[in-house]
Amino acid sequence: MTDATGTGRRFLFLQGPHGPFFRQLAAMLRAAGAEVRRVGFNAGDRAFWPNDASYIPYQDRPEAWSSTFRRLIEAHRITDIALYGDTRPIHADAIAIARKAGLTVHVFEEGYLRPFWVTYERGGANGHSRIMSMTVAEMQAALDHLDMDLPDAPARWGDMREHVFYGALYHFHVLVRNRAYANFRPHREISVRAEFQLYLKRLLLMPIHKIERVAETQRIKFGGFPYHLVLMQLEHDASFRHHGPFRSMTDFLTVCVEGFAKGAPPHHHLVIKAHPLEDDRVPVRQFLGELGDRFGVSSRIHYVRGGKLAALLNHARSAVTVNSTAGQQVLWRGLPLKAFGRAVYSKPEFISTQPLTEFFSRPTRPDSRAYRDYRHFLLETSQVPGGFYSIRGRRELLRQVVDMILAPEDPYEALLQGIAAPRQQLRVVP
Repeated sequence: MTDATGTGRRFLFLQGPHGPFFRQLAAMLRAAGAEVRRVGFNAGDRAFWPNDASYIPYQDRPEAWSSTFRRLIEAHRITDIALYGDTRPIHADAIAIARKAGLTVHVFEEGYLRPFWVTYERGGANGHSRIMSMTVAEMQAALDHLDMDLPDAPARWGDMREHVFYGALYHFHVLVRNRAYANFRPHREISVRAEFQLYLKRLLLMPIHKIERVAETQRIKFGGFPYHLVLMQLEHDASFRHHGPFRSMTDFLTVCVEGFAKGAPPHHHLVIKAHPLEDDRVPVRQFLGELGDRFGVSSRIHYVRGGKLAALLNHARSAVTVNSTAGQQVLWRGLPLKAFGRAVYSKPEFISTQPLTEFFSRPTRPDSRAYRDYRHFLLETSQVPGGFYSIRGRRELLRQVVDMILAPEDPYEALLQGIAAPRQQLRVVP
């Protein structure tokens, strides 16, 4: 990595993670000599960007965004755009235009190796990531000149409460202060009011949900039965919606329960693990009860609301997902994994190609040695230590990601060419 200076670079930020991360990132880019502006699409965006001089409110109709974006990048001579998530319509349009204009596109996402890392890539993430077309053999070749293994991350990072808090605060601003943005349309299907209510409800019910989760996890841990895990995702998650074959989470769960009922030995159980941010916009527990009755497996189905995955993986026989990043934890433990959608870990060395009934009966295991090389490659490239939501997480993230943004090469190309700078080693905190 060379030439870590922002001189001559002019950034346009679009929507970022909830909270102050984009504001702090902009401050450091300015310190490096770059110019930074931010387009805000609602009062939530505005609340986390206090710099009036660099803020550009977009108050027009969604249909006018593409032409406005073209005018903005020309008027301000933009060289780079930065955004969080590449599939929401305003970002997908901007990326397509930016590519044609020769701009550098910086994409942030939640970490492929959550929770201790975030993802930084150029051009696209998840199913649009450059890593989708790379083979494990290419990754192994890029690692040949490295002689250092990266240690495991601490088990706790501590930003889930901050994540939920900033989400609730963001939607509060959109709900009560959005008069100037009357044309704003959320990229999700439910209303802003409903989104805010769900965030607030989840925040208030966290203590109760924790009690339920611990009790159910203990029942599974001490139940003495073999079990398989189903890793749920948020139904509005971009990877689930844009890179998977299912229209809804209920469709996915139906396929899983039916496959389990037909293929698993009769003494095996099925554990449905909800996403940590699951907000019950879909009544999952009730739906699973109906599925259990329908397929005759009610007594063998367990539902765990969010929480840490490690305790459940310790005794699991296999796992099934659409394309959840939690699949990485499954592979790290060498457990069989069935994935229905496109994911950055969808490599033939890792993912079972068996029909689901056969998978539940006799699942095939991944190539664990190849997966360790793949994981090491990610940690040397797109996975950056830190987080978007906690103070400590942002501090750790900013230590490295600004130099990565300003580098001429994207993280993958830098390692493939053998010119990547040494990555910060993670200090394991007991």
